Amino acid sequence: MVSGLSAPAVALENKPEKLCSPAIWAEGPVWLPRENALVFSDVKGNRMFRWSARDGVSVFRSSSNFTNGNALDSEGRIISCEHGRRGISRTEHNGEITMLVERVDGKRFNSPNDVVVRSDGTIWFTDPPYGIINDEEGYKSESQVIGCYVYCFDPRDASLSIATSDVQRPNGLAFSPNESLLYVADMSIVDFPTLGRRELRVFPVEKNKLGAGTFFAQVEPGIPDGFCVDGQGNIFCSCEDGIIIFDPQGNQTGKIPVPERVSNCTLGGEHRNELYITATTSLYRIRLTSA
Repeated sequence: MVSGLSAPAVALENKPEKLCSPAIWAEGPVWLPRENALVFSDVKGNRMFRWSARDGVSVFRSSSNFTNGNALDSEGRIISCEHGRRGISRTEHNGEITMLVERVDGKRFNSPNDVVVRSDGTIWFTDPPYGIINDEEGYKSESQVIGCYVYCFDPRDASLSIATSDVQRPNGLAFSPNESLLYVADMSIVDFPTLGRRELRVFPVEKNKLGAGTFFAQVEPGIPDGFCVDGQGNIFCSCEDGIIIFDPQGNQTGKIPVPERVSNCTLGGEHRNELYITATTSLYRIRLTSA
């Protein structure tokens, strides 16, 4: 059941409902309002799935280039982080896939992991090395860049900027409701057990750059991976055994236990009051009173 939850995010169901379980490692859920459906990645299975209440689950893409995170642009096209091609792609309305950006200063990215699209059309994404350290989630390769950064790409003029280098192992990211802040997950504790972080950091947005980052919230057990933000600024963040809910000040206001390790989540449904959760092999849903 949902424990200690404050008013803006009270769950209507006692526990998340398992919708399907087709994946090896489910990730990157994105809600498609025009279809009343959800698409999510199976990173280790190198495929993507589509789920809807009407049609159930089906294969959306049988070979996905090890796609991880997904988002929608203003035209309803899916923006994806491809580990395999080490870049950001866009699925056009006719199904064709366009590679938008795959290099910085002539060097290949590590393995873009998660992505969000700002209302001005800019695409913000993280680039940790997890898709190149072995062949399970991509293709084992040497890194060509010095570090792991958060990037901002503008498809209107193809400009690319390093938004910040102040995250050791950036993973999930999401804007505040008014887009003045960007939250970024740092899960560097995995690679640096004594000095790494398991936290959410928050940055002021300054055009295509980020200002000085500060600590927002500690995430445990496990690590922060993907997360989302509702219309009131509440943050729903993945952890080892569920979804931790933080208010806009970084206070934990509740937790939704999930029986599998959680990777990511997104809001969907007609009224955006349904939280869709990807967790190891499965897709879950829990309805909220507001979002």
